Amino acid sequence: MIRKARIEDIKAIQKLINYFAGLDQMLPRSLNELYENLRDFWVAEESGKITGCAALHISWEDLAEIKSVAVAKPRQRKGLGRALIRACLNEARLMGAKKAFVLTYKPEFFRKFGFKRIKHDDLPHKIWAECINCPKFPNCQEIALLRQL
Repeated sequence: MIRKARIEDIKAIQKLINYFAGLDQMLPRSLNELYENLRDFWVAEESGKITGCAALHISWEDLAEIKSVAVAKPRQRKGLGRALIRACLNEARLMGAKKAFVLTYKPEFFRKFGFKRIKHDDLPHKIWAECINCPKFPNCQEIALLRQL
């Protein structure tokens, strides 16, 4: 089941995200950041357990970011990531966003949804304000991709 995240999901979301961050496959997220952005998150829940997550964050006038996409290893390749991305894209459209972007270490996954590579400089500077606090700044290896909605 794919649904909007609730307060009681946050620690499971953090555990999932930070597991992959520990493998250098995504960026870590603090509890504080997750609680403050709870409304951005979608989760996959199976038998009462959070097995996946993704967040949709409105970044600019017509631009949304999909971030923190993670699916538990044993549940990968079963359509959960695809369902989470679809939920984010549908919500972005409902909110009036015209474009969605991702910054990712796994561009091949997002290309399946019609995302195309862009230069980091093609994104508004407001987005890079978050990057200053990143542990990988200024040596970002994430790839920027964009999709028209």
